[in-house]
Amino acid sequence: MSVPDYMQCAEDHQTVLVVVQPVGIVPEDQFFRIYKRIASVAQVSIRDSQRNLYIRYRHHYLPENNDWGDFQTHRKVVGLICVTTCGSGKEWPQTSERFHGQKEVFGATLYDSRLLVFGLQGEIAEQQRTDVAFYPSYDDCPDVEKKVEDFVESIFIVLESKRLDRATDKSGDKIPLLCVPFEKKDFVGLDTDSRHYKKRCQGRMRKHVGDLCLQAGMLQDALVHYHMAVELLRSVNDFLWLGAALEGLCSASVIFHYPGGTAGKAAGRNPSAAQGQAADAGKRHRPGAQEVLIDPGALTTNGISADTSSEIGRAKNCLSPEDIIEKYKEAISYYGKYKNAGVIELEACVKAVRVLAIQKRAMEASEFLQNAVYINLGQLSEEEKIQRYSILSELYYLIGFHRKSAFFKRVAAMQCVAPTIPEPGWRACYKLLLETLPGYSLSLDPKDFSKGAHRGWAAVQMRLLHELVYASRRMGNPGLSVRHLSFLLQTMLDFLSDQEKKEVTQSLENYTSKCPGGMEVITLPDGLRLHPVPFTKLPIVRSVKLLDLPVSLRPHKQKGLMENSMSTKSPFIYSPIIMHNRGEERNKKIDFQWVQGDVCEVQLMVYNPMPFELRVENMGLLTSGVEFESLPAALSLPAESGLYPVTLVGVPRTAGNITVNGYHTSVFGVTSDCLLDSLTSVRTSGCLVEVIPSLPRLQLSTSLPRSAHPLQPSKEELSSSVSVQLFNGETQQLTITLENIGSEDLETLEITSKISNTKERLFGEFLSWRPGGGCLTPASEARPVWSPSLSTSSQTGLLWRREPAPGPDDDGISVTGLPISSPLRQVLKPRAETRPPGSESSKTDYNHVKMLEAVMTFKYSGGAGKVEGYYRDLTLGLHVDVEPSVFFTRVSTLPATSTRQCHLLLDVFNSTEHELTVSAQNNQDLVLHASECQRMAIQVDKFDFDTLPQPDQETVRYTSLKLLEEERLHAQASMINSTLGITWDIPSVRRKGEASVEGVLNQLVLDHLQLAPLQWDVMVNGKPCDCDIIADCKVGDAVPLEVKLTNRSKNTVGPFALTVVPFQDYQNGVQNYDLQDAVTFIGSNTFYIDTVNPSEESLCLGALLFLYSGDFYLNIKFQDDSVGKEPGAGQGKELPLSWFGLPSIHIRAQEAPMEAGA
Repeated sequence: MSVPDYMQCAEDHQTVLVVVQPVGIVPEDQFFRIYKRIASVAQVSIRDSQRNLYIRYRHHYLPENNDWGDFQTHRKVVGLICVTTCGSGKEWPQTSERFHGQKEVFGATLYDSRLLVFGLQGEIAEQQRTDVAFYPSYDDCPDVEKKVEDFVESIFIVLESKRLDRATDKSGDKIPLLCVPFEKKDFVGLDTDSRHYKKRCQGRMRKHVGDLCLQAGMLQDALVHYHMAVELLRSVNDFLWLGAALEGLCSASVIFHYPGGTAGKAAGRNPSAAQGQAADAGKRHRPGAQEVLIDPGALTTNGISADTSSEIGRAKNCLSPEDIIEKYKEAISYYGKYKNAGVIELEACVKAVRVLAIQKRAMEASEFLQNAVYINLGQLSEEEKIQRYSILSELYYLIGFHRKSAFFKRVAAMQCVAPTIPEPGWRACYKLLLETLPGYSLSLDPKDFSKGAHRGWAAVQMRLLHELVYASRRMGNPGLSVRHLSFLLQTMLDFLSDQEKKEVTQSLENYTSKCPGGMEVITLPDGLRLHPVPFTKLPIVRSVKLLDLPVSLRPHKQKGLMENSMSTKSPFIYSPIIMHNRGEERNKKIDFQWVQGDVCEVQLMVYNPMPFELRVENMGLLTSGVEFESLPAALSLPAESGLYPVTLVGVPRTAGNITVNGYHTSVFGVTSDCLLDSLTSVRTSGCLVEVIPSLPRLQLSTSLPRSAHPLQPSKEELSSSVSVQLFNGETQQLTITLENIGSEDLETLEITSKISNTKERLFGEFLSWRPGGGCLTPASEARPVWSPSLSTSSQTGLLWRREPAPGPDDDGISVTGLPISSPLRQVLKPRAETRPPGSESSKTDYNHVKMLEAVMTFKYSGGAGKVEGYYRDLTLGLHVDVEPSVFFTRVSTLPATSTRQCHLLLDVFNSTEHELTVSAQNNQDLVLHASECQRMAIQVDKFDFDTLPQPDQETVRYTSLKLLEEERLHAQASMINSTLGITWDIPSVRRKGEASVEGVLNQLVLDHLQLAPLQWDVMVNGKPCDCDIIADCKVGDAVPLEVKLTNRSKNTVGPFALTVVPFQDYQNGVQNYDLQDAVTFIGSNTFYIDTVNPSEESLCLGALLFLYSGDFYLNIKFQDDSVGKEPGAGQGKELPLSWFGLPSIHIRAQEAPMEAGA
C-alpha cells in the first residue's frame, strides 16, 4: 500500500468501506449527483437490533489497498455500487458484463454489490432483480437512498455472520494465519505446529475479530478482543500486528470517549446513549488506569451479556485519554520497524494528531506530526507530495501552529509548480499561497497595516508577496500582479532596501504599462475579494491644510445680516445641548468660506521616502458635499526630499458645505484614492468648509509700479500695493484700473480709504478724489474694464482730509458709495511740516526721507452672493517716500504802506541737490542753489478770518477746546497758504510742486496777517487816502475830511475821540508839528464817535484850510484817556491797539494858478 488516506480518523475503524464507481460512459456531473445522494446514507440503524452500521464511501480506491483488508478490516472493500447509463436494450448485455468485471476487481472481499441503471426502459427494466435497480433518468430516481439502505442491511447481515463465525471458532490449531501482502513470502517454510506459530495465529485472529466487532457496533466486545490480541501478540513479538491491535484498542477507546468524532464533522456518529455512556466512563476512569481483562466466555453470541454487573468490567477495558496517546506512540513505534508499513504508520500519526487536537495537547501533537514528516513512503508522485504537505498544513493549523501550517502550505504550493511537472499548476499554486497568508500574519487588506505596529516576519512576508506576484503573472493575470506588487510596495516599504525599492518600482512600471492599476475591487473565482491598495506612502502626506482665498477674493458677511441671522437661530438665551453641538461642529468646520466658481486651494506637506526622484501624476482632491471640479497637478519630488509643500486646486461649482475627504494620485501607473480617514498620522485643522454663492471678481491694476515691501504700520493684508518717490509738495497722478474677470455682474461698489498710523504731524490734503471717465460693465463677451484715475500729491507730515461730497447733481458721486457709471480720480497730497532751524536736529531733518502710507478699499458685490449678504474687498496700499524739497526756516511780517496789507518775510531753504526756482503769486521768482537759503518778501492783503466756517454748537459741545483751537489755526493757515500760491520748480529733473507755510505760521504772525475788526476809511477831498496816495488841494480852498468807522467785530465798540494833528516831514528825521500859521481847521480838529453796534458804521466830517503850499501829513490820534488805557471804556473792555490802525494821510497843497489879467 503506497497511497495513504490522509483523511482517516480513529472512528473510521468502525466503518465498512463501500466503493461507488461509474461503469461505461456516465456524465461526471450526473455521477456525482448520484454519489452525493448515496453518500448521504452514512449511518443505518439495523432493524431488530440496537446497533448502527457506519459506512465510508469512496469513488476511487486502489485494489492494492484492498489487500490490507485482513490487517485492518475497515480497509477492505465490502460493498460495490456501480452507476451506469444504458440507452437501449442492446446495450444491456455489455453493461452487465462491465458490472461483473468490476466486481471481479474486488470480488475476494465483497459482501454484496448493486448496479444502478439510468435511462433503460422496457422489458429488461421491468425485471425484478435484487442486485440491479433501473431508473428512467437521473432526475427520476426517488428511492435511491432506500435502495442504498437495503444494500447496507445486506452488508450487515454478511458482516454479522462472519463475526459470529470467527468469534465462535473453537478449532484452535486450525486457525488460519492472517498476513499482510509483504509477509506471505516470509512465512514460507515455517513450522505451523509450533506453539509460537499458533499464538501468532490466535493473536492475529483475535485482533481481526475485534475489528469485525467494532464494525458491527459491538464496542465493548471489540475492546475485549483487542486486549486479548495485545497479550497474545506481545508474547510472540509480532510487532506489526501488535501495533495494529494497539491502534484498534485506541480507536475503540476514542469512539467511546469522543462520540462526536475527531475529524471535525458536524454531527457525531453515535446516538445520544453513547454520549451519556462516555460521560459516565470519564467519571469512573482515572488517568493511568491499567486495562483489566475479563473472561471471553462472558461474551454471548449476540454480544449482549445477561449479567449487567459485567458492564463495569467492560468499561474498564476502555483506555483513558492519556493512555490512548501512549498506546498510539507504542503502535507507531512498532510500525516504524517495518519499511513497508510506512503508510500505516503515517495514517496512525494523523489519527493521533486529531485526537490530541481535541484534547488540546498541541505540543505532543506536533511531535507526532514531526515524526510523520520524516516517514519515507518511497517514490511519491507530485500530486501525492502536494496532498501530503497540504494535509500536514491542515493538521498543524488544527493544533494551532499557524505559522508551521503556512510553511507546509507554501511547500505544497511550490510543489505544484515543480520543474518535474510538465504542466505546472500555477492556479493551484496561487490558491495555496493565498491560504498561507493568515499563518504569516499577512492580510491583503491594506487597512490592517494601519493599526499599530507591524506583525509577523517582514522578510518572509515579502518573499511570499513576491511569489504571489510571480504566480499571478504566470497565470496570465497582470492585473492581479499589479495589485500584489502595489500591496508589497505600500505595506513593506519600510523594510525594503534602496536597491529593492528600485527593483520593485521598475517591475511595477513594467506591469502597469500593460495593465494599469486602479481602485476597483478584484474578486477571485473562489470569492476572495482583493481590496484596492492606495499609495498613501508614495508620497507620504504629513499634513493637510485648507487655504483661505487670496485677500482680494475673500468674502465678507454684511454685519447687519450676520447679526440678524444669528438672532433667528434660536429663541433661547442659553442651551447646553446646542452649545455642545456647535462646539463639535466648530472642531470640524473651518471659519472661512470658499466661493462658488473660484479656484480653491488645499496645501499638503508631502515627503518622498524613495531613494530616487518620485514622479506623481494626476494628483487632485477627493471631495463630497457639493459639485467640485478638481484640477489635477503633476509634481516631481527629489529623492528623500523632506517635507515639501504641494498645493492642490479645484473649483466648487455649487454652493453648500464641502468636505475634503482625501486626494488621488497616479504613481508608477497605479491610480490611488487616499482617504484622510484612514491616514491617522496626517495632521489637519479641519476638512469641512462652507461654499457661498458666486460673487463678482475684480482685478486691480495701477499706473504706478508695485511696492517691493508691504506697508509697515498696517496690520491688515492688502490685495495690492504701490510705491512712489516724491519731493515734498510734488503731485503725481495715479490711474487705477478695475477689471471684472468674474462671471457675475457687478451691482454695487463702495470706495473708502484711510491713512495708516504715522508719527508725523499732518497738514493739507494727502488723498483727494476727482471724477474720471470710463465705464465698468458687467461680464460679457468683452472683458469689462473700469479705469478711475488717482492723483497723488506729496507734502510731508500727512493730515488726512477727504474732499467734501459733491452734491446730488454732481454726477452722482458720494462719499460711501460710487455708482458703476462714475469713475473717480484721487489726489494724494503729503504736506510738509516745517520746523524752525533753532536746533541742530532740525537741520538733519531737512535731508530725512519721510514715509507716508494709506489704504484704499474697494467694497463690491453682485450675483447670488449679494442676495445672501456677502461682499468682497479690494485693498490698495499706497506707499510714498517723501524727499525734502523746500523748507521755510523762518517767517516774519512787516507793515505795508496800507493798513490792509503787510509784507510776509520767508527764509527759504533749498534742501535738494538741484537748483530750483521758487515762485509766488504777483511776485518775482527766486532762484536757489543746492543747500542755499534766501529771504523772500511777499506783499499780501490781510485776511478776514471771520469768513471761515464756524463749528456748530454740537461740535463745540463735544470737542475739546484744544482740538477746536488746532482746527481754527489749521483753517487760517490753509487760507493763507492757498492765497500765497508758493510753488517750486526743478528744471534739471523736470519736477515741480507746491510749498506750504502751514507748519511755520505762529500766532503772532497770524495776528499780523489778520484784518482788524475795526475798519477805518479816511477820505480827503472825496478821495480815499491809503497806500501812499497823495491828495492834491489848492491853497485857500476848504479841503473836506471824512473818517468812517465800520464795526466788523461781534461786539459793540465806542465811544471814541479822535484828534487830527497835521505835521510836515522834512525827510531828515525832523517832523514839524507847529503849523498853526500854515493849516487851520474849519471847525474842531477832534471827532467824537458814539457807540457802534456790530456790522454798523459811524461817519465823522470835518474840513481843513491850507494857507501855504507844501506837503502836509495828517496824523489821527486817539485821546490819551481812551487810547492805550481804556480805548473802549464805554464797554468796559480793552481793545488791542491793532484795532486802531488808521492810514497815514499825505496832502499836497499847491498855489492856485494866477488868472490872466491879474
